[in-house]
Amino acid sequence: MVKSRRVQVLLILVVLSFLLIHFLPCSNNAHMKEKPSPVHILILSSWRSGSSFTGQIFSQHPSVFYLMEPAWHVWVKMYQNSAKVLHMAVRDLVRSVFLCDMSVFDAYMSSQKKKSDLFQWETSRALCSPPACDSFSRSDIITAGNCKTICGKYPFSKVEEACKTYSHVAIKEVRFFDLKVLYPLLTDPSLNLKIIHLVRDPRAVFRSRENTMADLKRDSNIVVGSQKTKGEMGPYNTMQVICKSHVEIYKAGSQAVPSFLKDRYLLVRYEDIVRDPLARAAQMYRFAELHFTPELQKWVHNITHGKGHGAQAFDIGSRDALRVSQAWRKTLPFQKIEKVQNVCKDAMDLLGYRLVQSEEEQKNMSLDLLFAQN
Repeated sequence: MVKSRRVQVLLILVVLSFLLIHFLPCSNNAHMKEKPSPVHILILSSWRSGSSFTGQIFSQHPSVFYLMEPAWHVWVKMYQNSAKVLHMAVRDLVRSVFLCDMSVFDAYMSSQKKKSDLFQWETSRALCSPPACDSFSRSDIITAGNCKTICGKYPFSKVEEACKTYSHVAIKEVRFFDLKVLYPLLTDPSLNLKIIHLVRDPRAVFRSRENTMADLKRDSNIVVGSQKTKGEMGPYNTMQVICKSHVEIYKAGSQAVPSFLKDRYLLVRYEDIVRDPLARAAQMYRFAELHFTPELQKWVHNITHGKGHGAQAFDIGSRDALRVSQAWRKTLPFQKIEKVQNVCKDAMDLLGYRLVQSEEEQKNMSLDLLFAQN
């Protein structure tokens, strides 16, 4: 009897030992296992290229923490320097934001800063929902106007707190003119960076820049120098630098690319987005490892199929996006079109924008002929 009880005890101990060896470490590992590292998305573009709208495609996603042009603060603080000189400071700021280290803004903002001091903070759904603002749900589609009215009172510390709760961090930036400047970020083991290079027909960009010239004056001075922005050729000098940068970025991202850039660069034309918004949004989401929810599909469709004319610069509202994207064909004199085509010919050829040879062709050429299919 005693021997039988001993055998039972030994069997129980063996079973317990087996359970301790095989299950407790798994349990501990489950607790210790780190969450998947965030995906970092840089929407790389230039002013008046549809980048604010494209940024909103990411901002409205419930898994994305988004900031619009954080490097604006660098350029405002260091406006006496050239874009090339400022590249390093901009890159360092972008890296810190991707890592949710918002102390980087201390160099460019007041020590008494609030969340509402951050440039265009209200365009970030993440800064308009918990934990950055308690008035909306994280799954809500939130307009900048509603957010600005309600969510401005929260402290700046909420920016970093919110950033750390998201699986994706997206930044829209117009202040890089050379992809090679970003190579250190692409090889940084702490980042999982993907670059969406957004371009737009230079003729449409030029027409939009004319309508917002005063707003872009400081930026244009940094891009080409204050002397080159003056006179009749000033706007064309700026366009020439912008177009050249798109050529260089595209070549670096798609021709003989280094191994660390493979599958991490995507060229998107704004005209292709507005012609087929759902397909292009789905393409960008797949690239960024994001799910295209039914709610977002509805929002993308509605905001690109409205009746608005897009008259308010920097405002993202429902509009007839395809018609607005082609407004330059009816409003821009052919003499100006010729000049833009002259300074941007290489970019237009490379990116699939066809030249128009006359005023009649400008107004009558079909979209299929005007834009080669990407």
